[in-house]
This record gives sequence, structure tokens and C-alpha cells, in this order.
Amino acid sequence: MNNPYLSPVWTHLTEMVPEKGEGAYLFNELGERYLDFTCGIGVTNTGHCHPQVINAIQEQAKKLIFGQINTVISKPAIELSNNLNKITPGNINQFFFSNSGAEAVEASIKLSKHATKRSNVIVFQGSFHGRTHLAMAMTTAKTGYRLNYQPLPSGIFTAPFPYAFHYGWGQEKTSKWCLNQLKLLLKSQTAPEETAAIIIEPVLGEGGYIPTPQSFLKSLREICNKYGILLIIDEVQSGFGRTGKMFCFEHYNIQPDILIMAKGLGSGLPISAIGASSKLMSKWIKGTHGGTYGGGSTIPLAAANATINTIIDENLIENAIEQGQYLMKRLNSLKKRFSILGDVRGLGLMIGTEFIKKNGEPNPTFTNKVQSKCLEKKLLLLSCGTHLNTIRWIPPLIITKDQIDEAIYIFSESLKESE
Repeated sequence: MNNPYLSPVWTHLTEMVPEKGEGAYLFNELGERYLDFTCGIGVTNTGHCHPQVINAIQEQAKKLIFGQINTVISKPAIELSNNLNKITPGNINQFFFSNSGAEAVEASIKLSKHATKRSNVIVFQGSFHGRTHLAMAMTTAKTGYRLNYQPLPSGIFTAPFPYAFHYGWGQEKTSKWCLNQLKLLLKSQTAPEETAAIIIEPVLGEGGYIPTPQSFLKSLREICNKYGILLIIDEVQSGFGRTGKMFCFEHYNIQPDILIMAKGLGSGLPISAIGASSKLMSKWIKGTHGGTYGGGSTIPLAAANATINTIIDENLIENAIEQGQYLMKRLNSLKKRFSILGDVRGLGLMIGTEFIKKNGEPNPTFTNKVQSKCLEKKLLLLSCGTHLNTIRWIPPLIITKDQIDEAIYIFSESLKESE
């Protein structure tokens, strides 16, 4: 359905106009059912229109819709800060709210510059941190995100990400080489005393759904400790149970200095947050950052509180572990049957399947064909990766074994038809 009044800048996986969403499904105007394994790009972790979230939205709308946080402090804002304090590690105990992942990223960089009195930031190849001007400068997943927007803000330096499948090495060799390149960067381009923060996604999102190796993230923490650099963990896509932990960094036995949260926090309503220690937050000069809606729009705040409660009350993290293991098992079985499926990787319900040609090069054409075949069979899947040759599996955390079987059957048939 083409609408002449919508900007053409958006890309669209489908032309579907959904009439409603329920759990893991979307329904079009004809009542046809689509199995949604896109999850709004990791947003609807509790599924479409979860009753507990709907109820929280309705009840809050009856009381107060907006209470601008520079003027008043609403009950939902206080409640969300309390809830986040309960589910984040002990060193993270104060929170700042905004509306999107990009806004939260920008806030984290502002905080890190104030706290350290340093100017530079290190990011990683394949990263995605947003589409605002500074966040775009920090995004290296695809040139398309920067097209005709350059020059971008300075002070951003890029280090290689330990993507072992890409390099064709073992994980240990890849991690060691990438760490050496990071150390070289600190010697040759941005000195430690000029570097405010290192920011990383624990699982690369747009870059290809690639988990960071254990040893690499632990070494990052050590480097940051050594030089007084702040470690920022961007959990916009990997947070709130997605990887089988409330936050992905918990897999690594490390703690960030600043934690970025969005997407799965609001079950579809626009809200984001950053968390840090009160000691760190106290170095952020009062009045130097803020916004009209962040922390003031009470309905997203209420939805976020309901989302956190639902994840805990319904054991959705445990389900993400169980169903993630099952989905990974099914996908690895397909990898044995289809040589074009080069790699299967992920954590919990954040899994990537990468397609390659016979010579090992990326195969975006085949990826697109499989994605289209799945769409014809009413399975929604998204691609990612610098070469767009990876299909990402991000079902809602309420997903069942039967629904995974349904998706795998469609995916398998689509693979056969695309060969």
C-alpha cells in the first residue's frame, strides 16, 4: 500500500497494513496471520499487545498523560527508577530517561565527557548506535547510514571488532589481534588521557548479530580500568531478557560504567534510559542535558514498568534461554544440510544466520531471496550485517516451541526453493 503522504526515506520489508497484533503474530486487514520474528527490531519482547502492558497504559491514561520532569516528578518516573535499580548491578543506581536509543547514546557520551573531562570516544567496526548526528558518527555497520551526511562530528575512533567468522581465524586469535589493534589505536590516534569512553554492543546488532567473545569484553574492562576510560555498554537491542539474561553484559561477569537501554524497555512505546553510579552522575553538571518528553511522558513510563514486571512475573528470561537453545539447535541442523548457511551464532533469542557463496564471500542475493520466500509464507524475518547477508532471529520472549517449529519449517522450505 503506497501512501503519497508518507516520506519515501523509510525502507519497508512489506506493504502490509496490520489490523492488530497478538503475541507473536500480526494480522492484516483480511485477517491473514503473520508469524513475527522481527519483534519490531527487538522492541516487542513481551509480544504484541501484552494484556499487562495494555492495562498499565489504560490505567495511566486515566490519571496523568504528561508531567514534564523539570516541572514535576511523576509517580511512574519514580517507579521506573526504582525498578531499574532493582534489576541493574549495584554500581548502577541512578537513571536518566529519554525517548529513543540514539538519544540515550548521545546522553551517555555527554555524561562521559563531563565526568572525565576528555573529548574522544572509541567505537567498533560494525557498530550501530543511532541515526542522530553524533550517534551516526559512531555507527560503522553500513555506509548507507552516513550517505550524504558527512562530514560528521569528530573525536570518534574505530577499532576492529572480533568477528572470527569474517577473519577466518579462531576466536582466541581474532580477539588477541583486535585487542592489539585497540592498544595501537590508543598509542597512535587517541591517547588514553584524551579518551573519555569505549562503547560497545555486547552483541553487534545491525553489524550481523555477532556476540562479543568473553575474553575480549573482559580485556576491555581491564583496559578501561587501567586508563580511567569509561566503559559504555549499549544494550539498546540486547537488553531486557533478549539474550537469556536481563542484560547481556551479565554473561561476561563484568560491569559497565554506563548502561544504555531502549527498545525492549517499553514494549513498543518510545522510551530509553541510561544508568550509571550516583558518583558518576554527580559529575554531570545540572541543567546541561535534558528534554521535553524524556521522563515526562507517563504512558511510556507506565508501559516500561509493566514490561519489567511482566518479564519477571512470567519468567520470560528463562523462556528465552530454553527457546533460544532450541532455536539454535534447529538452525544448526539446517546448517549441516545447507552449505550456503555459513554461520549460526547468538545468545538466547538473539541469533544470526549468515549466508555465504561457495568461495566464502558474503551472499546478500541469496539472503534476500530466502527472506522474500519466508514473507510469501507469512514469516517475517529481517536481514542485517554490513553485506546484508545475515538473517536475524528475534522473536518475542513469549515464543513457544511450536511457533519455532512453524518458523523453522517455513525457513527450511524457503532455503530449498531458493537454491
